[in-house]
Amino acid sequence: MVSPTILDNGVITSPLIPGHQQNLPLGVRVGFYPNVTVSTPTRDLLSYIFAPPDNLNGQIPFGGAHGRKGSPYDAWGDQAYRLENDSFKAEFTLDLVEVFFQIVHTRIPLLNPAQFRDGLQLSPPASTTPREPLHPALVATVLAWGTKFSEHPLLVADRQRPNGQSLLAKALIDRARDLAEALKVHRIPKFDHVVIGLLIEPLQSRQKPVLDDEDYDIDFYTFDPVNAESVDAHGGPLSSPREQLEFLGYYRAAHSLSRTARSMSRHLWKPVTDSEGIPFETLHKFTVDLAEWREKYLNLVGVPSNFKGDWDFVSVSIVYLLGQLTLTRILAQAVSSCASDATYHVMWIILFNALDDFGVKEINNRSVEPANQRIEEVKRKVLDEALHGALRIAGLAAVLTSNGYLRLDPAVMHVSCIQAGTLLARLGRQEVKSCIDGLEQYACSYEEAGEQALEMGRTYTQALNGEPQFSHMGMSVPTRATPEGTSASDDQDDMNMDIKMDIKDDRVQPTYAADPSFAPGYE
Repeated sequence: MVSPTILDNGVITSPLIPGHQQNLPLGVRVGFYPNVTVSTPTRDLLSYIFAPPDNLNGQIPFGGAHGRKGSPYDAWGDQAYRLENDSFKAEFTLDLVEVFFQIVHTRIPLLNPAQFRDGLQLSPPASTTPREPLHPALVATVLAWGTKFSEHPLLVADRQRPNGQSLLAKALIDRARDLAEALKVHRIPKFDHVVIGLLIEPLQSRQKPVLDDEDYDIDFYTFDPVNAESVDAHGGPLSSPREQLEFLGYYRAAHSLSRTARSMSRHLWKPVTDSEGIPFETLHKFTVDLAEWREKYLNLVGVPSNFKGDWDFVSVSIVYLLGQLTLTRILAQAVSSCASDATYHVMWIILFNALDDFGVKEINNRSVEPANQRIEEVKRKVLDEALHGALRIAGLAAVLTSNGYLRLDPAVMHVSCIQAGTLLARLGRQEVKSCIDGLEQYACSYEEAGEQALEMGRTYTQALNGEPQFSHMGMSVPTRATPEGTSASDDQDDMNMDIKMDIKDDRVQPTYAADPSFAPGYE
């Protein structure tokens, strides 16, 4: 296979064979000319990052508008021709960088915003003293993130397609990954490479890595803690997102829940469990671990029970959408509370799915009576908590979707919406619509979310038509709706039912004739 020549010093040169352009990787087709190295200034790097599209893949270019001469950028919309101008490239770059720090950096605070902005050096340097430029793959990754969420007129025009996808955003993701691979980001252990790797992986959905406790080491807060003296005497925000989240307890809570998650992964998804079932004591231990985490951390890091306090998600989202919110402790708390709350509740859904797939070992091998009271109590608890968690996530997703927030979310709620919505669909619950709507909004930035929403709708229809959806938990799940819309369930009789969160007891209660203005903060 033809590939660019990559020297030991990280220099990328033109390909050895120029033919067969359509079948070669993007980095080979472009040729990386002039050569891109870790020392390439950002203003020169932009010529590669914003190079014209080289493979339309069957897409029809927009063509010159209003009599304008055609441009090699026309495939990216009727505003993309402006990328022919170097000054516009610099202006566009600054816009994408600001979007990254407003939206993505709040969730993944790995960079120093001031240092990054200063390191761009998009204007000719006033000093003759050379300064080390930003890593090309880091710049490309930040810009790729920015194209996902920016409302710049160029990107708005590029999204004027049936699927609402931006071809420019897709191209920048490819180029960021090509740069990272060509500059050996994943092969040479350096601080910049670690940061680039952590930022580039969530750009698109991927398989989660398998980590053992000895591999998972983020206990920096145990030897370099942030204490109360670090906080302004008047309650001002801490200096960085890391300090904000650490002081509020998010890292400690996340680390604790991740240990339970990895333990579940090791014990539940292995051949012996698949063939024999989940040992009852193992199942019981996970229910205890999750309950203990809830008691210890959920009130601290989850969605607060009093939305009349320091913040509420709706007002934060609206201000954020207007671009008027800077990085503050309030926003960091809002975003992280949503993630922590949903992540905890989705753990019960995952445990329920495993129990349905594998069953309980003692029942499978007939070492106990099928109707063993203790086992049935635990199974019922898992079902109740999973349903409660799915409704909780659906309620939160409904609020975020109604305010357009998921359009600007780098997949914080994506997995939770999928897991919760799929369970609600299998149960034939009307509340699945909140998750479907959320995924459809996600599809603006994550194209696979659209197909996930369609599949969820198909599952819901199958459940309403009486098609079996459960295996080992089939006898524990209440009877669902018939095709005529009647239901034997004891908690949902009307298809016009809506969702309302009872924040005080951390429950989502079905209500009739729900107030259309409902959102956390309205009582």
